[in-house]
Amino acid sequence: MLVTAVGAGGAALLSGCSGGDDSSGASTEVSLERRMREGAVRDSEDLLERYDRTIAAHPDLAGRLGPLRASVAAHPAALAFVEPGRSDEQRASPSPSASATPSRSGEPVPPKAADALAELADAERSLAQTRTVALAGAPGELARLLASVAACGAVHAYLLTSNPGARP
Repeated sequence: MLVTAVGAGGAALLSGCSGGDDSSGASTEVSLERRMREGAVRDSEDLLERYDRTIAAHPDLAGRLGPLRASVAAHPAALAFVEPGRSDEQRASPSPSASATPSRSGEPVPPKAADALAELADAERSLAQTRTVALAGAPGELARLLASVAACGAVHAYLLTSNPGARP
């Protein structure tokens, strides 16, 4: 009787381990990727909002900031989570808790254009660094995407702090 109980318990344990690890490991990875993507989307949306506030406060910068803003505006769609088995057109929207994150819309834009550009460059640089650090824990495709978006942010930071039209 003891042998039967141990055998039945061992069989249940083995079947539970083999089936449970495969599916829970995959769902954990998807869950991690989804959380990382949703956070990256929120960060991009916050940065886009910052561009919009800067352009509204300094309309004379619109020509300079427009192309950078357009690039940032493309990031949320590129970073959005796609459910396994769905196409890019069926991307999942951020979860309700993700959209409940407070925005920084209350932060004032500096009154001087140069200071506003420097603040925007700092935001780009900080987000690029955050995304670079996140590469270590990101699944392959997301890591490549984060690296590209981080590089884009680093270039934006450089362009925001460079003197447009100046000769080298």
